[in-house]
Amino acid sequence: MKCAIAIVAAAAALASAVATPAELVARATSSATATSSGSLPTVTVKGNAFFAGDNRFYIRGVDYQPGGSSGAADPISNVAGCTRDIVEFKKLGINTVRVYTVDNTANHDQCMAALAAAGIYLALDVNTPHYAINRADPAPSYNSEYLQSVFATMDAFAKYDNTLLFFSGNEVINDDNTTDCAPYVKAVTRDMKQYIGSRGHRAIPVGYSAADVESNRYEMASYMNCGTADQRSDFFAFNDYSWCDPSSSYTISGWDQKVAQYGNYSIPLFLSEYGCIKSARNFEEVSSLYGTNMTPVYSGGLVYEYSEEGNHFGLVQISGSSVTEAPDFAALATELSQNKPSGDGGYKTSGSPSTCPAQSSTWEVTAFTGEELPAIPSGAAAYMKNGAGTGPGLSGSGSMSASGASTGTATPGSGSVTAVASGGASASASSAAQALVAGELGFAPLVCGVVVLVSSLVGAALL
Repeated sequence: MKCAIAIVAAAAALASAVATPAELVARATSSATATSSGSLPTVTVKGNAFFAGDNRFYIRGVDYQPGGSSGAADPISNVAGCTRDIVEFKKLGINTVRVYTVDNTANHDQCMAALAAAGIYLALDVNTPHYAINRADPAPSYNSEYLQSVFATMDAFAKYDNTLLFFSGNEVINDDNTTDCAPYVKAVTRDMKQYIGSRGHRAIPVGYSAADVESNRYEMASYMNCGTADQRSDFFAFNDYSWCDPSSSYTISGWDQKVAQYGNYSIPLFLSEYGCIKSARNFEEVSSLYGTNMTPVYSGGLVYEYSEEGNHFGLVQISGSSVTEAPDFAALATELSQNKPSGDGGYKTSGSPSTCPAQSSTWEVTAFTGEELPAIPSGAAAYMKNGAGTGPGLSGSGSMSASGASTGTATPGSGSVTAVASGGASASASSAAQALVAGELGFAPLVCGVVVLVSSLVGAALL
């Protein structure tokens, strides 16, 4: 009888998770995953906002990839460079850096600890130039070798408390003709979420960074937030260069219209790149981004970019161990210091998932429609139980033409966590509920007793 009650409670918890966006809460960290950067509170998702403990967390940061985003160099394993640049980060007053490429075989302990000591979190892209979804031919590139690299990167950074979030992709869709990549981006997001839960990692938010493409940006945002709970992103970000000083404003830039458009969006939204360079950058948009007009909908943003890489976006020029600040460095530091939002910013505590977009001339998604997604490649499914192992690093041969691609269509809900590996952090109560509903009853007999009953009821309460 106790087992029956537990299963009923677990089913109710799962039904609630599918019907409404669940709070993304941190799991306890076991000694096996102890971190060297534990001086900052972990960040979680509540409603359409991020929270560090009980305080609303606004992303106030820069994009950070010395050598360029396609240069295949890892700034978080470069202790000298990281130490040099943290001095500048403190001057700016930022709390987040975004890194586009890392080496998943390198050691990142020292830099992550130094960033944490400076109060700085990491927003991390899990792809590299050679391990990514190929927008020109996405289906073959969504394969088990690619996911092994993605999962290995997550394993490498899940242990750090100041790992803020993971990007499943960056600008994969960059025009109306590449929207057929969307199901593969969403499938990777689903797989990453499932891997986090299955491996017992802390529930680090997973989402996508979209290109500044007006014609399909909202469709992509809706697509990443529609479907079953396992399919939906934990956040959505996009790159926005529409505010150009000095002849722009909240209304001239169209930011007011975007706030209205995303007003009912139910997950955190932020700018993964911003900072137009058509003229001198005064960063006047900072006052709006962190002002009361936008904080109910937006959770901040990341300025592109920290170092000059030949594109005139750099806030500093790096030469060996020396750093020279550009004029817009001081402008950004001033604006950030003068615009610090307080309180919860009027965030929404709850909301409904989006409706999947219909096919159109700017949304040409035909291979998979509605809630349909590619099934996880069969070779990658084993990683959920056994782990990804050692990644290929930055010297691997690449995965875009590797074998082992997906061959089927997934059933909505198939990405739910059904079991949690031993040796990591303990499973969340909601994951335990999902495991029972899915029929994964290969646990000790005690699961059908008081422990699961309490865990399931707690899971329902947290959702």
